[in-house]
Amino acid sequence: MAVVAIPVQSSLRLVVQTGTDTNGDPVFSSRTYNRIKPQAPDADLFDVASALAGLQTHALYAVQRVATNELAEE
Repeated sequence: MAVVAIPVQSSLRLVVQTGTDTNGDPVFSSRTYNRIKPQAPDADLFDVASALAGLQTHALYAVQRVATNELAEE
């Protein structure tokens, strides 16, 4: 029995460094953009994230794609 993953929904998360704490460790904040097409190529999402990061006052730390898949038997 083979199982396949069917993309259901996707979101784009930008993680930015907003500063440092009292110990000097970085403090992060994230902004999530929902309703991203699951079929959208990763390269396109990264380009959009880079463009959005240019509008931020804080430094971009990470770009993450959060995907939800439905598992089904093939």
